[in-house]
Amino acid sequence: MNNREQTNSIRDLNDAFRRTFQGGTVMLTSGIIELGAETQAKIFTAIQTFDAFDDGNDPWGEHDFGSVDIDGERIFFKTDYYDLTRAMHSVDPADPSVTERVMTIMLASEY
Repeated sequence: MNNREQTNSIRDLNDAFRRTFQGGTVMLTSGIIELGAETQAKIFTAIQTFDAFDDGNDPWGEHDFGSVDIDGERIFFKTDYYDLTRAMHSVDPADPSVTERVMTIMLASEY
């Protein structure tokens, strides 16, 4: 697989995970938890429908980071790639058989 194909595969896997929250683990910071279930639901919907990727927030074309504004709060979401034990980074983020995707959802102020 060449670099472009690998990037496209990573992007497609990240998009599928972001849209469904399936195929990985979603982690919430304490700041997101404190916002409560109603606001969390708004955040989840905004992240799952997010498509405003550009050179400023997606320089590598992997769709692994973004931000949304919900009820006056800026929210970041970031996807990282780990091995299946989550002990170290994945050797191949384009291969879901060796990669656990972990999305962290946080207040911008927690970054």
